[in-house]
Amino acid sequence: MIDKNQTTDLSYYGLYLLKYLKENHPDKASDTDFIESRADHAADMYEQSRLEGYTPEGAQELAMAALTEGLHFSKYNTIIEVLWNEFGDEVEPGNAPAFALTLQPEMEEVFARYPLTDNFAYTSEYDLLYTELTGAVATYLEKHGV
Repeated sequence: MIDKNQTTDLSYYGLYLLKYLKENHPDKASDTDFIESRADHAADMYEQSRLEGYTPEGAQELAMAALTEGLHFSKYNTIIEVLWNEFGDEVEPGNAPAFALTLQPEMEEVFARYPLTDNFAYTSEYDLLYTELTGAVATYLEKHGV
């Protein structure tokens, strides 16, 4: 995990991405190289867009799109959603985020069967993934006596 001293070295885009990752992709939140390269790319995108005549708002929108590209769909949040909706009696809602981190590596085989693009949650295949995850989580809970 990135410590407080390292966060003071991060740019606006780096800090934004770190917060975003902690909330949506906590497994990536400690990857400083990834965060710094994405932040640099977003800053370059902003600068280039401004040079091309974009308004500050337009350039910022393009920079943020570059910063979060490929990160809109969250396996972590999907697992939490399954836990909250389907397993509220077995897993306390407050414990779901920590448990989702434990489950995520166990669910990779299920996720691997789907094209997890930024817009995947809005496709018809999302319902199939959700159903498969529900079954995989049920199997995990039964196997581990949770």
